[in-house]
Amino acid sequence: MPSVLESLNTSLNQAFADSPLVYLLGEDVLDPYGGAFKVTQGLSTAYPERVLTTPVSEAGITGVAAGMALRGLRPVVEIMFGDFTTLIADQVVNHIAKFRWMYNDRVRVPLVIRTPMGGRRGYGPTHSQTLEKLFLGIPGLVVLAPTHLGDPGKLLYDAILNCDDPVLFVENKLLYLLPVQGAGASDEFEIKSWAASPGAGTDAAPLAPVYTIKLRDAPAPTLTICTYSYMAEMARQAVLKLAYEHEIFCELVVPTLLAPFAPQPLVESVRRTGNLLVVEEGTLSYGWGAEIITVCSETSGLRLNSARRLAARETPVPASIALEASTLPDPDSILYTCLEIIHSG
Repeated sequence: MPSVLESLNTSLNQAFADSPLVYLLGEDVLDPYGGAFKVTQGLSTAYPERVLTTPVSEAGITGVAAGMALRGLRPVVEIMFGDFTTLIADQVVNHIAKFRWMYNDRVRVPLVIRTPMGGRRGYGPTHSQTLEKLFLGIPGLVVLAPTHLGDPGKLLYDAILNCDDPVLFVENKLLYLLPVQGAGASDEFEIKSWAASPGAGTDAAPLAPVYTIKLRDAPAPTLTICTYSYMAEMARQAVLKLAYEHEIFCELVVPTLLAPFAPQPLVESVRRTGNLLVVEEGTLSYGWGAEIITVCSETSGLRLNSARRLAARETPVPASIALEASTLPDPDSILYTCLEIIHSG
């Protein structure tokens, strides 16, 4: 199986090969470096006129790419670390996400902004954050997060060539080296893919599957765990321990479309289990998990016996590896929270 990094790199190459409208802009993206995490390696050699290395100005990079998209190109921006998306917030929130609406559907901004998020690398408070929640709920902006349990390369390819709305494409750093497991590819788990349907007003519907994962030949699950990106791997490990050590069986729901959220696959899972744990690597307050629980609680006819959130502590991410590990959720904290939910019921 290819790694997530290899899948993303292959799909970038394929997008460049399939359309002369695709351009890449970013810092240090030229070979032999090929980007801080090597996702763009080889592109500048194969397509030297369409891979543009830029000055260190995230707002400038994103603004130029917005103009290119308005003129009919399909630019891909690489922001070296997700922490630096704070520097592009004005371009994204006040311009890129609004142009389609401001000009009465006469223009499109088919722009993909790729960026690595997350900790567990010891990079410290300003290079380890999970900040995508700052961009959730922005009208006109699609937020995608690939996972190794699906097809991350296809998700990126479709975002580049098949979505006419701007996309923030969030890549967790620890996903890069994990092997891709396609639907049904695991011996232990049954992995199914469902098409997300976020509703009117977006072109993202064909892009973003939702994956449901449960142990093969196991009893009916009594708890739904909803999470995304690298936290899906953390949750997968917890699901195994819960089954083999505690005989508690869970269903894992992993959306790749964070916003606008497509609730139906999650709602169907919660209908089966009645219990929900939402896990995210970002901080707890005002986060994605709170929104997901609210969506479920407001769904007519859905019986939700228990719902909990699990997320990072309300502190900056420490540089110390030991302190960083204690700050972020992990398989053990997921397991203990699941036990609390089941035993409290």
